[in-house]
Amino acid sequence: MKTYLQRSSGIKYSDHWKTPKEIYDYFIKQDYFDPCPIHSEINGLKINWGKKAFVNPPYSDIKLWIDKAIQQSIIGCHVVLLIPSRTDTVYFHKLLNKGIDIEFIKGRLKFGDSKTGAPFPSVLVYLR
Repeated sequence: MKTYLQRSSGIKYSDHWKTPKEIYDYFIKQDYFDPCPIHSEINGLKINWGKKAFVNPPYSDIKLWIDKAIQQSIIGCHVVLLIPSRTDTVYFHKLLNKGIDIEFIKGRLKFGDSKTGAPFPSVLVYLR
């Protein structure tokens, strides 16, 4: 499920970035399932997530992951999403309409081995 996108500059990049360690460890230590771990053969869009899931989805497919998260929450999974704080998007309003708790993250997260922060703010969204 590795996705590469082409930028207008001609540089290819992956949208599969490691979740900041402190955030990932916090949820994984509480037995949250990660349905889209980096460099894995798991296709979280095709499986049930169980009782608790922490999801930092590939942002190129974010709408599909939001739909899956909503579907999983309806059948009883407590889902936590780490997504860009793009409150003007259709997918964000779809989440708002389902009823969520939101934790805005101060500052810009550093994903993977990046020394600089992401070019967007991030938010944790809790679907219960």
